[in-house]
Amino acid sequence: MGHPPDAHSTLAPAGTTGVPGLIPDLVARIPWPHWALAVVTLAAAVLIASCLLCAICRCHHRRKEPRDKEAVGLDSACSTPTPHPVQLDVDDLGSSPGEPQQWGRLQLSLEYDCGSQEIRVCLKQAADLKAVGTADPYARSISTQAGRWHETEVHQGVLCPMFNETCCLHVPQAELPRATLQVQLLDFKRFSGHEPLGALSLPLGAVDLQHVLERWYQLGPPGTTEPEPLGELCVPLQYVPGAGRLSAVVLEARDLRPGLTELYVKVQLMLEQRKWKKRRTSARKGSASPYFNEAFTFLPISQVQSMDLVLAVWALSPQLRDKPVGKVLLGARASGQPLQHWADMLAHTRRPMAQWHSLQPAREVDRVLAPQPRPRLPLLHS
Repeated sequence: MGHPPDAHSTLAPAGTTGVPGLIPDLVARIPWPHWALAVVTLAAAVLIASCLLCAICRCHHRRKEPRDKEAVGLDSACSTPTPHPVQLDVDDLGSSPGEPQQWGRLQLSLEYDCGSQEIRVCLKQAADLKAVGTADPYARSISTQAGRWHETEVHQGVLCPMFNETCCLHVPQAELPRATLQVQLLDFKRFSGHEPLGALSLPLGAVDLQHVLERWYQLGPPGTTEPEPLGELCVPLQYVPGAGRLSAVVLEARDLRPGLTELYVKVQLMLEQRKWKKRRTSARKGSASPYFNEAFTFLPISQVQSMDLVLAVWALSPQLRDKPVGKVLLGARASGQPLQHWADMLAHTRRPMAQWHSLQPAREVDRVLAPQPRPRLPLLHS
């Protein structure tokens, strides 16, 4: 008869946690070959080792990052040079035409004549002007010391006008260090105020005028060099060549200096630098924007190409003494928009051409109208 099986061979005692032959028994029960189990075990070991390595590197990086941030302080900033953008000179700005500037650029040349005490300003061209769409730009150059100015021709529909105009501004040599050359770029508007496009203020005392200087200058924001306005005058002109009739209408003025008691306009026609005919309007009281609407006709006119028309606004001061507020010069010796207005009148005969003109200082217009001295011929000695 057989013996009953031993209880210790089948059941583990209570409270025990493992049996020495458990793992071999489990391996023996898996229906895989031994080489497959070895491959699975090796892959699991490699995967676990990779995960542990990634976790260690991540923890090490987190511990090192705050130290790197704290290391960037004043000491490192002073020891390590930081590159800063270098602002280019005006000459360098002209070397990169593909990058338009904010207010544009202006090219001009300067030359001072010690004999006549005049500074010769040649306005070459402008580039990259800032405007909405196209513009009709022109330039106005002013000498603050002498109060003289010059306006170029109006160029229509361009933002890079070619001026190529020269003006001479009288500046005494003793006043040259305190004088300032101001150039304004404006957008011409026939029936409204001209819109500024840019401005340049150049102290002449800081410029070497012993040689001819020609360079590009960066324009500043408009309005910074705006001269003190004297007011504006609206003048329609009409020329009928068949009848030889020239008509000038003093329509209205605006933005005149307040506090003037009476205002009137003198109209003077000059032929070959000589005063020929005079007219004047009636006086208007108590208004900085008087309305005249008075027409003047001059007959007969046969040499209109060599004539000058001067319109002067006069005011009666509190001392009961008349003084000029400003003048407008139209005709052959004018410049800028007054010359353009005169040319439009000749190009569109029998049609009234109206335009607003800024008043210029009276002494400046008188200097332009002054007869030029004739050179004396040397005497021939027998």
